[in-house]
Amino acid sequence: MNPGRQKLEGADDASDVGSDLDAIEAELVDEAPPSAHFDKAARRPHAVDVKAGPLARYDPMQAYMRDVQRHPLLTREEEQEAALRYYEQGDLEAAAKLVTSNLRLVVKIAYDYRRAHKHLPDLIQEGSIGLMQAVKKYDPYKGVKLSTYAAWWIRAYILRFILNNARLVKLGTTQAQRKLFFNLKKERARLSAMGIDPTPEAIGARLDVPAEEVVHMERRLAAGDMSLDAPVRGSEDGSRSRLDLLAETVGGVDDALADAEMNELLRDKIHQFGTQLSGKDARIFEARMLADEPQTLQELGTEFGVSRERVRQLEKRLQMKLKDYLAQELGESVFENGN
Repeated sequence: MNPGRQKLEGADDASDVGSDLDAIEAELVDEAPPSAHFDKAARRPHAVDVKAGPLARYDPMQAYMRDVQRHPLLTREEEQEAALRYYEQGDLEAAAKLVTSNLRLVVKIAYDYRRAHKHLPDLIQEGSIGLMQAVKKYDPYKGVKLSTYAAWWIRAYILRFILNNARLVKLGTTQAQRKLFFNLKKERARLSAMGIDPTPEAIGARLDVPAEEVVHMERRLAAGDMSLDAPVRGSEDGSRSRLDLLAETVGGVDDALADAEMNELLRDKIHQFGTQLSGKDARIFEARMLADEPQTLQELGTEFGVSRERVRQLEKRLQMKLKDYLAQELGESVFENGN
């Protein structure tokens, strides 16, 4: 089901991964003279020959792949020892060794998905995060090689990245939608090859998802992304966009000025109400209703020597007084529309 699964099963041996990495590098990297940027024997950058030209060729992908090959592969015994040190002692150096020694595996799996997302370094970056998660959760006592276990984490992070970045709007937000996103076309082709009509019901039964989800995903995949700034067909001068057809949700300037004036008047009345208070009411009004960071009921209860429930009752009574005062000063309309 996954594109890189068959190739991956043979990648447990260090020699296979190394040879695959060499093949990938040969395909990705253009032929370059040995005096370019990197000394392949030393695997490190050296000075650029200024006679070669004003601009030097630099390929970040080539540099990364050569840097990956600098980290030695671990034998089964070395891997088990490092895994035990991290699992039992939390040794971060051992964890780093496990990660760096398996970066070749990340490149190999990411390369299998290069057609789904053109920017290979992004896939490698996400796969590396999956590798770190695998090392974090790896149990060396299970008897499974780290590379076998990590492959599923690496692939999961890469697939999630592809799904989240395939379109401007996310297509797969549930498990059923993610399953359809990756398998809908393949399952439709498989059913057609078997002579079965690829109806939504048949596809849903094969993938164990509702037929409604299949119809919904087919429509979303076929629709494509639409821009609100794109011109609308049939407009007179071709300059009218979908954005122009949306209903205006922002009030006019007059409404904005009226709201600002009302808010200012409301603040003044609230402060005038506060000048009429004294004792505990004045303290609660200041600490609970005017403060940017209100004190808790328990703090005020401790200050007054009463329970927090008593402070809540005093605050509730004060709120009712304030409401009656504002209604008397500004009218009942101030409480309309949630104010």
